[in-house]
Amino acid sequence: MTAAREWTLDGHAGRLAGRTWGCDSPTHVVLLAHGYGEHAGRYEHVAVALVDAGAVVHAVDHVGHGKSDGDRVVVADFERVVDDLHLADEQARAQHPGLPVVLIGHSMGGLIAARYAQRYADSLAAVVLSGPLVGDWGGRVLLDLPELPDTPLDSTTLSRDPQVGRAYEADPLVWHGPFQRPTLEAIVRGLAAVQDGPSLGSLPLMWAHGEDDRLVPLDGSRTGVAHLRGETYVEKHYPGAQHEIFNETNRDEVLADVVAFIRDALRQ
Repeated sequence: MTAAREWTLDGHAGRLAGRTWGCDSPTHVVLLAHGYGEHAGRYEHVAVALVDAGAVVHAVDHVGHGKSDGDRVVVADFERVVDDLHLADEQARAQHPGLPVVLIGHSMGGLIAARYAQRYADSLAAVVLSGPLVGDWGGRVLLDLPELPDTPLDSTTLSRDPQVGRAYEADPLVWHGPFQRPTLEAIVRGLAAVQDGPSLGSLPLMWAHGEDDRLVPLDGSRTGVAHLRGETYVEKHYPGAQHEIFNETNRDEVLADVVAFIRDALRQ
């Protein structure tokens, strides 16, 4: 695998920063949507596993995240973030014409990926949702508070591997401040949009989730996934795993399951 190539696009609210990981003769494209407060650079090892299986991986930092422009972690409308992701998708297709495209979204990126798949299902070969923020989300109760708690995300809830939390806390591109009210309000609207949107029909869908996820609990996501799932569906739940299953102590198992699902979906 070659080193990641960085690039920029003009998004709905300024410059978007992205990365591409690739091999010489890819068989498919993977479009990756990261989660809240983080950035695409945290998915290097995920990209390595996908590239080793024949993919070229394209990922963009969402507005207000990582190296992209925008007020930090402020998302006013997730439909516009889907628009941004579509720009990255179009660029990837122009660079790799004719290759099937698989979409992977984690956490808040799962919400983005779900809406993307609802809007552009006919253009995708498969979707993987990792700990997706869909369905019933307990975080909406924060909006009832007169002031949001001035506390960052608890890094110990990410993984059983303590090094993951330490690396997260030391990462200058990760947001270490409180939630922003406009983003919470946009999440609530985005969740409603997914529930009001169509199922994915014949588009193959994989739902992967840690059973001990405290940030996006499994049972809350179940309603959203049940609405999305269609004719081809794979469900993987990992006992003891927390929120970031790609960074968990059983990450090799998780990545192998994702690679196997993509391989099977592309054969259809």
